[in-house]
Amino acid sequence: MKLTKNFIQPIAGAMLCIFLFSCGGKNAQNGSGMVREYAVMTLQPDSMEWYSNYPAAIKGKRDIEIRPNVSGFITDLRVDEGSVVRKGQVLFVIDTVPYKAALKVAETNVEVAKASTETARLTAENKRELQRRDIISEYDLQMAENQLAQTKAQLAQANAQLVNAKNNLSYTSVTSPSDGVVGSIPYRVGSLVSPSVASPLTTVADISEMYAYFSMTERQLLSQIREGGSTKEILEKMPDVQLQLIDGTMYADSGRVETISGVIDQTTGSVTMRALFPNKHNVLRSGSTGNVVFPNPLHDVIMIPQSATTEIQDKQFVFVLQPDNTLKNTEVKVFSLDDGKYYYVTEGLKAGEKIVIEGVQNLKDGQSITPITPAEKEAEYQKALKDQKEGNIQTAFQ
Repeated sequence: MKLTKNFIQPIAGAMLCIFLFSCGGKNAQNGSGMVREYAVMTLQPDSMEWYSNYPAAIKGKRDIEIRPNVSGFITDLRVDEGSVVRKGQVLFVIDTVPYKAALKVAETNVEVAKASTETARLTAENKRELQRRDIISEYDLQMAENQLAQTKAQLAQANAQLVNAKNNLSYTSVTSPSDGVVGSIPYRVGSLVSPSVASPLTTVADISEMYAYFSMTERQLLSQIREGGSTKEILEKMPDVQLQLIDGTMYADSGRVETISGVIDQTTGSVTMRALFPNKHNVLRSGSTGNVVFPNPLHDVIMIPQSATTEIQDKQFVFVLQPDNTLKNTEVKVFSLDDGKYYYVTEGLKAGEKIVIEGVQNLKDGQSITPITPAEKEAEYQKALKDQKEGNIQTAFQ
């Protein structure tokens, strides 16, 4: 039976895949003593910056609950939810009628107390003159002096009540204690409120600067503070951090880590931290979420493909090419973070060394190979594909 080109190509493709990926290269070492070819790469040091993300809860620098100091019905609502307010701006007005009446009564009581005090003062002066002339007894004079002291005390009490009445009237205008943004408002005009209400009238969030609360594990924290020092020194050494918003975009301004919890949570094994970010354009809102992004700069590190390593008991090994083209199985230390494709070697390899980057699962310590460059390996692969496509089985498997 004559084999057609269309029949040959599928068979050749299958054979080519088996040949390339099971043998790790051509010229497989067999009974004839031929040595396999393996792609190797020459190691070069490099610098890089790796980023770590930590989920964060974003809150205003100050989230202030607004509660009334007096009881009454809300008669005016001056702001809406989400309004930007300034310190001292009126937010709510509580019915002023009873407090204006109380103020009028307090003012009247002060005038009465003033009159009584003046009368007692005149009486006491008259009694002193009469007693000086021995017209009245010492007892009568003392009674007049006591009456004067009593009326002075009543005047002071009336003045205090007047101040209290004025304060209560001023409290009917509920103002913002700081610049910020108004939160939800559960009350409306006509609602009866008091200082003991369960829910605040609203919340004013100071968002001129924002806090991002996040956590990292004990191991992650150690990677940041391994040099130690006081808390102040540790915070000063920490790099500026970025903030990734919920939509995946990066916030324009960088922030600084301000606090690190002194206790590790025994339940989660994590440490709570807080970063401060400026909010000049009011982009951030209290209650939102995002990710705090930590830069991890690495200098003079060697990057190797993860496929070039083997793992034995949680340790990473690579095959280093020796001058006589034999292999040495070498343990390497890698950075704790990786991108899923490459490892960043911190110990075990030197610049200029060569490692095998393919078929490492089939290699042994001391084995001899024929090293080729990745470019040569790719050229052989492309040639084999071309020969297979053209039906040249013999040349494809050379």
